[in-house]
Amino acid sequence: MKRRYILKLSSGLVIGLPACSSSKKKAEAAKKAKGEKAAQASASVKTGANTQYRQPAYVNKGLRNPTMNLPSEFSGATVTHSSGLSGEPYVAMTFDDGPHPRNTPRLLDILRARNIKATFYVIGQNVDRYPGIVRRIVAEGHEIGNHTYTHRKLTALGDSEVGTEMRRTEDAIVRAAGVKPRTMRPPYGALLTRQRGMIFSEFSYPTIMWSVDPNDWKRPGPSVVTSRILSGAHNGAIILAHDLHAPTVDAMPRTFDGLLSRGYQFITVSQLLAQKSQV
Repeated sequence: MKRRYILKLSSGLVIGLPACSSSKKKAEAAKKAKGEKAAQASASVKTGANTQYRQPAYVNKGLRNPTMNLPSEFSGATVTHSSGLSGEPYVAMTFDDGPHPRNTPRLLDILRARNIKATFYVIGQNVDRYPGIVRRIVAEGHEIGNHTYTHRKLTALGDSEVGTEMRRTEDAIVRAAGVKPRTMRPPYGALLTRQRGMIFSEFSYPTIMWSVDPNDWKRPGPSVVTSRILSGAHNGAIILAHDLHAPTVDAMPRTFDGLLSRGYQFITVSQLLAQKSQV
């Protein structure tokens, strides 16, 4: 027989309330046991391999460029270069239009992980904006080249204006990192033969063009940039890219690893020219 509590109200009415039943306690115990059993079953479930996982794009796959103490002093009367000698599997990776406050540091991390030295053709205005990045470029063993101060099309300028573009950029690089550029690259690749001679005579800058162009400035996507560089690479190649564009930087880990796996070794433009001048 169920026990009842007796509650006497102020009105004198007496009401009987049921005590907590044993069936309620049993229900709570059963619920608790069920929860513990479910937890144990969940802990014992084994999951299969996650086949959808992909390594982050910037993780180095263990490939490294060898450390090479190649000469970088060059001479000669050749005013324009678009490639180096084809006797060795050397390539020069070049990046235009930086430094960029986010993309260039990312690129430097990728290069450092692979011991790759590149050549950066910087815009003077950007050098003045981000001198610390230029100092890091130089400190980590990369080369700096002159890419004008304002990125104007030089074929539309007079000789005096061209000279000003070169000089202002050189001064900015010296202020930022204490080094002078040794080569130049014209924006859009546009420079008259006469202008190339004038720059070479006044600044001792040979004009550096390229032999591999992935057209990354059109932003075709990282995989396309990688594919175009890998398919166009050759001994002595000067490869054009732009660290101004995030998708280009995204493409570099696979590009670098692909070239390294094919036996290519990365050197600077000056090292590439030094080989030519020794022949």
